[in-house]
Amino acid sequence: MAKLISPQVEFNFLLQQTKSVTPEIFAADGHGFLNLMEGRWQEPGKPREFISPIDGTQLGWLPMLDHATALRAVTAAKKEAADWARVDLDERKRRVQDCLNQLRDNVDLVGKLLMWEIGKTYKLGFTDIDRAIEGVQWYVDNIESMLGTRKPLGLVSNIASWNYPMSVLLHAVLVQALCGNAVIAKTPTDGGFISLSLTFAIARRCGLPVTLVSGSGGELSDVLVKNDAVDCLSFVGGRYNGRNIADALSSEHKRYMLEMEGVNTYGIWNFSDWDGLSDQLKKGYDYGKQRCTAYVRFVVERRLFPQFVETYWNTIKGLKVGNPTLVDSADDKLPDLAFGPVINRAQAEDLDRLYADALKTGATPIYEGKLDDSLFLPGQDMSAYRAPRALVNLPRQSELYFKEPFGPIDSIVLVDRVEELVGEMNISNGALVGALASDDEKWAARTAKEVRAFKMGINKLRSRGDREEVFGGLGESWKGAFVGGALLVEAVTEGEKPILGNFEEATLLPEKI
Repeated sequence: MAKLISPQVEFNFLLQQTKSVTPEIFAADGHGFLNLMEGRWQEPGKPREFISPIDGTQLGWLPMLDHATALRAVTAAKKEAADWARVDLDERKRRVQDCLNQLRDNVDLVGKLLMWEIGKTYKLGFTDIDRAIEGVQWYVDNIESMLGTRKPLGLVSNIASWNYPMSVLLHAVLVQALCGNAVIAKTPTDGGFISLSLTFAIARRCGLPVTLVSGSGGELSDVLVKNDAVDCLSFVGGRYNGRNIADALSSEHKRYMLEMEGVNTYGIWNFSDWDGLSDQLKKGYDYGKQRCTAYVRFVVERRLFPQFVETYWNTIKGLKVGNPTLVDSADDKLPDLAFGPVINRAQAEDLDRLYADALKTGATPIYEGKLDDSLFLPGQDMSAYRAPRALVNLPRQSELYFKEPFGPIDSIVLVDRVEELVGEMNISNGALVGALASDDEKWAARTAKEVRAFKMGINKLRSRGDREEVFGGLGESWKGAFVGGALLVEAVTEGEKPILGNFEEATLLPEKI
């Protein structure tokens, strides 16, 4: 029997729910979407078609703004900053708490919208919004001790990637506002604008000074990055754009946090817990490795390669990749998949290009997964789906050797000496996370200090973390102030305590990571 789209996640049904909850985000015709600027929803901009990675369905039109209109938005947002800074902390807490309470009523809707917008499974979509809400709740409950006598910076600008619009972007925006700042954010062009519009509409109703605009980087970058009205920039994205922004800010005297990509590596030396590694490999494929903390390279002691490749094969071949909206009958639960599509066809094709280049330059394929037709609708658009693939002996002339693929491609490097292990784990001159697996945990803890990753796991994966856990990067993976826990509050406020971060002149690390 052919599968069908579950009625509970059918997109037009979700869209009607969105219109019921936040009608203000839609244009008068009920079809187009608006930008949130100057305190109200307006400006449909130049509509740009938005296609779902799930099956190629058109979801709507991104309301793309030009430079001049975005400048209006920034100017108005800046004017809100002074008044908001004078609102006392108790009132700011009350309004953020009101926002969180209303967001909780819409967790299910947001999680399901994220399935269509960015290809998450429902479990991962739910987790994204739930982490955002519970993370901000922690700040509301603990803000007094972290804020103390610190003062807000003014207007904080946010440019973030599409993969975690709630637990990264919305979370940061609400904490920034809680700290007394006005906030402007750019919707990620590749996905998340409907769910972000819904959540920002709720925040605005609660009296929070938030602005949300859509537009291309070329039109909006100068306004959201360099404009004098912007007092702080929070950026999450690729290394190329991050470097350009870092260069642009080098002559500016404003706060910034630039989270960029790096090759996160997992080293294996003198190791025997293969069942434990299997669990980590499975977990590591969440969202098809479209995460800034995904482990995409395994550096393996050569003598352990037979056991590693057996474990890898047996684990990865069991991963189900398919359309996350499909069920056998209307009453069924949504499928338990490892992941769905990558963000779009262009990204899938770029993964193919990187893989083909690696083979052409001499890498050896050790795993090529295949998509299971039974996990898709007959004839549906599958152009954004890719099964896991893995390569060994990746040569240095391969582009993939120095690049995070941001998708389901793993590379395995074999080494014979500890010095080689460390060298290969440091291939990208800095990373957000890393891990070492070894039966000798004391050796692993000592060797981990030589790896240029902000967070290192010993026989476990490390992630971005929540609540009090700090987050940052070393080398080229991060520029500016670190965030997470009290550091996020300090990053968007002014006070006597020095700001910790990775700066041009020095890297100031927290005592505990």
